[in-house]
Amino acid sequence: MKLNYSGQEQVKAAPAVVWAFVQAPERVARCLPDVQEVTVQDANHMEATVQVGVGMVRGKFKFRIEVLPDEAAGRVNVNVRGGGLGSVVDLTAGANVVDNGDGTTTLDWTGEASMRGPVATVGGRMLDVQAKKLIEKTFENMGTAMSAAGGTLA
Repeated sequence: MKLNYSGQEQVKAAPAVVWAFVQAPERVARCLPDVQEVTVQDANHMEATVQVGVGMVRGKFKFRIEVLPDEAAGRVNVNVRGGGLGSVVDLTAGANVVDNGDGTTTLDWTGEASMRGPVATVGGRMLDVQAKKLIEKTFENMGTAMSAAGGTLA
């Protein structure tokens, strides 16, 4: 099952704050909905355990996450691989970081997910809705965290 999404998140912070945020992998991983544990391996790689529910199927998924900020290209890419409950998930997402010129930033994002296994078979249409919510909520959480930084990140 292959799924594609796109959207925008308005961030009430300057692009410099956005770049500082996406270069801290634990901050990015903590924006995943229902994240339970994050282990940072290096500046671009981490593992996260997330509680997942699709319909009646609920359980923990463990993901390997790679965050690749490219300030020169004005883009950050995120690769997520892992799974749980006998299912495998591959997610590639990215966002163009757009300076709005007024101290705010737009994340113009796209995401593509593929899933194999029992959750994909049982989940069907609900999986599409849940995957879209997961991606949207992750970018929304990132926007909220960056905006709350008030223009600076420690």
